Amino acid sequence: MQAIRSILVVLEPEHSESLALKRAKLIAGTTGARLHLLVCDKKHEHSALLSLLKSGLTEDGYSVTTEQAWNTSLHETIIEVQQAEGCGLVIKQHYPDSPLKKALLTPADWKLLRYCPVPVLLVKTATPWNDGVILAAIDVGNTDTEHRALHHMIIDYGFDIASLAKASLHVISAHPSPMLSAGDPVFQLKETIEARYREQCKAFQATFDIDDAHLHIEEGPADVLIPHAAYTLKAAVTIIGTVARTGLTGALIGNTAEVVLDALESDVLVLKPQALTDQLEKLANKA
Repeated sequence: MQAIRSILVVLEPEHSESLALKRAKLIAGTTGARLHLLVCDKKHEHSALLSLLKSGLTEDGYSVTTEQAWNTSLHETIIEVQQAEGCGLVIKQHYPDSPLKKALLTPADWKLLRYCPVPVLLVKTATPWNDGVILAAIDVGNTDTEHRALHHMIIDYGFDIASLAKASLHVISAHPSPMLSAGDPVFQLKETIEARYREQCKAFQATFDIDDAHLHIEEGPADVLIPHAAYTLKAAVTIIGTVARTGLTGALIGNTAEVVLDALESDVLVLKPQALTDQLEKLANKA
């Protein structure tokens, strides 16, 4: 996170308080990153607001630029501006859609998570980050090269946020329930599954210096356990990684991040491995 030199902050003028801007100021105050304020607006009716925000932020010592833009859809506009400005992080406030709307249309924030080449922070609450809990969700059982790189990224971001917010970092990893039909006998018994995960966790803990008190290994589906752990720990931020599925057209996010987005009572930071980022960069540049 320290390497991020520019942050894209998506503003929604109809909401009086921008939680996205609040988070951006906290991060930029530590990293010195430039804030690029964006209003996605076809009519460009918010010049006065952007000018006022820029003036106040500049007086407070922030480096600020502003823009009003629109290109076909909300997520495409955000990604186009992110690419043009070279922003390394997108911050946007999340407003949940109704179940009916989600059933009929793919939510704009889901599309943003799927196609944005850089990390996306969706802000959901006004809960202060300072002195809070940062929850990093990983899959210890996946040890292929791509997942290991993603684990490194998730934990690095977790430590960075914990450092700037003077918070504590906790890690959650879910392991599957036993299945008698599993081809590998290890996955047929709860005891053998848990033993394997505990063994893998020892190596993980040694690599990232995570003690037992800050590591939570649970049995069950990740999309249930992650929100439960975030609620129990009163997490201010939950960090989730995603790896592209093979065999699908384009680069699609694993659905865990989408499913847990509305279930989580915390801000959500979604990260992608370098290979997926590179693929999405190419897609964005072709658009």
